[in-house]
Amino acid sequence: MARRPRLAVLCSAGLFPSFFDAPRQRRLSRSFAWERLGTPSYSEADWKRLARVDGLVTTWSTPRLGPELFERAPRVRIAGHCGGEVKGRFSPEVLARLPVTNAPGPMAPYVAELAVAFLLHAARRLGDYQDAFRCSQDEVYRQRHLEGSDRETLRGRRVGLVGYGHIGRELARLLQPFAVQLEVCDPYARRQAGVAFTTLSRLLDRAEFLVLAAGLTDQTRAMIDAPALARLPDGAAVINVGRGGLVDLPALTREIQSGRLRCALDVTDPVEPLPQAHPLRRLSRAIVTPHVGAAPVEVRHAIVETVIEDLERFFRGERPRNRVSAAMLERMT
Repeated sequence: MARRPRLAVLCSAGLFPSFFDAPRQRRLSRSFAWERLGTPSYSEADWKRLARVDGLVTTWSTPRLGPELFERAPRVRIAGHCGGEVKGRFSPEVLARLPVTNAPGPMAPYVAELAVAFLLHAARRLGDYQDAFRCSQDEVYRQRHLEGSDRETLRGRRVGLVGYGHIGRELARLLQPFAVQLEVCDPYARRQAGVAFTTLSRLLDRAEFLVLAAGLTDQTRAMIDAPALARLPDGAAVINVGRGGLVDLPALTREIQSGRLRCALDVTDPVEPLPQAHPLRRLSRAIVTPHVGAAPVEVRHAIVETVIEDLERFFRGERPRNRVSAAMLERMT
């Protein structure tokens, strides 16, 4: 009987159950001899255990792995990452030499769904109406009854999308019934019929809603800075479901405080969560959610299934479906 490959699942005790419930643990056990390691750093005892394994499963609680991996754990042949942030878990030397797979697919529909919720909230001015009721301003009833409302709909509005990867493509699909005027900025995406690609400069000048779904790289960090924000039309909404570092947070905060722009943020940078006293926690024109785009537990289970399948394929001598390539690393977080 062939020896089952040995895996180390590098995951904290607190995080482990939400990823690896009983069915996922049983599937691991059918294909692999595995053990969990969950320390915040690698001790000598950890390295002795890692020296015996053939592959790794990593999560966002995994301590960063550097080139010492090849000396201390020379049997490791592949790593499967349960999460979206690859560069933060592995050094460039490791990514250059070790096959790494990840599982962005299961997360994309849920993150895109949150972006649609943010868009509808902004377009239908739900926050403004909530504020009116909190202030007992029943005059809004009379105004809307007599005058109607001006463009309080998502239908036909101009939406700018930065990033056309898994999340961006899913968002475009979900927006089709609303017949929005969607424009996309992504220099890496393959051009395709029916998608209006444009430059960031042109997108900023016209977008009523700006959705950020790009990865965080040296090129994209703080790409939405003060000059970029100043180009957006008055009343525009900035929606970030990508990475917090895409936005200059102090500059965005100033725009929200001035009342010129609105925002909905599922991610923030340089701090997450925002400090209790941060203005965006209390300004009515801002929504901040606690990084919940792909929070449902069923997403984590689907991520694990994807990673396990790729590891099974690898150890059968087949090509993993979700291997991270050098080209992908250029535009990934």
